[in-house]
Amino acid sequence: MGGGASALEDVHVLVVGGGFGGVAAAQQLQSAGLSFTLVDMRDAFHHNVAALRASVQQGFAQRTFIPYAQTFGQRFVQGRVVRVDTERQTVVLEDRTELQYSHLLLCTGTDGPFPGKFNTVASYQTAVQRYDDLVKEVQEAESVLVVGGGSTGVEMAAEIKTEYPDKKVVLLHARIGLADPELTPSVRREAKQVLLEKRVQLLLGQKVSNLSQLPVNVTRRNTQVTTDKGTKLNTDLILCCTGSRVNSDAYAASLSGSLAEDGALKVNQHLQVQGFSNVYAVGDCANVDEPKMAYHAALHAAVAVGNIVNSLRGKELTSYHTGNVTMLLALGRDDGVGQFAGVRLPRLLVALGKSRDLLLWKSWREMKQRQP
Repeated sequence: MGGGASALEDVHVLVVGGGFGGVAAAQQLQSAGLSFTLVDMRDAFHHNVAALRASVQQGFAQRTFIPYAQTFGQRFVQGRVVRVDTERQTVVLEDRTELQYSHLLLCTGTDGPFPGKFNTVASYQTAVQRYDDLVKEVQEAESVLVVGGGSTGVEMAAEIKTEYPDKKVVLLHARIGLADPELTPSVRREAKQVLLEKRVQLLLGQKVSNLSQLPVNVTRRNTQVTTDKGTKLNTDLILCCTGSRVNSDAYAASLSGSLAEDGALKVNQHLQVQGFSNVYAVGDCANVDEPKMAYHAALHAAVAVGNIVNSLRGKELTSYHTGNVTMLLALGRDDGVGQFAGVRLPRLLVALGKSRDLLLWKSWREMKQRQP
């Protein structure tokens, strides 16, 4: 390949964040034969699409964590990135280790409350234990309050009611409409219908006024909850499914001139971070106007890695274009709602396509490992 081969040999791509986007990028870099390092604060990929089921089924969490080292070997480094130095082209870890790069892929994703997210410096054994501990709390509770009726809250309520149909489950949401606003109205109405069929009680258009003072993820009998509308209710267990935010801690100070208001990185059509030709943002931390989904993160990764290769070979860069929203909500292992390219799908099709296994098979296959 002449000069192109020489350029490729000088490349070392640093991938910060081992979520769906980061792992997809690392796999594509591996296939392209490019030198790379993947950095994440955990030692295993978290298939968090299945995190909510891991909260209600004992032993399920073990299937949702896939060790990085078995797939990427020494190209994986565990640590928390605290600073990006674009002048020296290095990132600095919390333990002061410095990692050099020629190209940087920022794939830091979003953060939010447990159990939907587990963004903590920890071994996967520790993470699995925490989910298994939460299962015991759910089993002990006679009543559960799920706070937040976005897609995560809707799925959480459905998972509990599917596994434990005799428990009282209340879903409290600040808005009237449930699930993601990017879903068509008919799909959102159908999600509500499924919850009502499962006998989930809905409190819509209300907020918990004393949430910061309440115990979450731990069973406390007859905990009193008050809403901003004056509604009072007692519950044994509170699960919080609100407050997702862009995880910008690794780069906020260093790339402050490229930040959007929510902490995401402003990118051009090639997914290059504003002001840089060798820094890309992939997945939830990219300021792209579309829902934050694993599916989109993988599409971003393909464009970003392809553009690194294209730039080295002097080829034209590829643009990323958003399409019609495709989104599936698993409402327990036996039901689900969703849409493909904006068209509502039959519930049975969603249940068979996603809800039964939550696409775990796909992550294990792509990581070239066998499920336990």
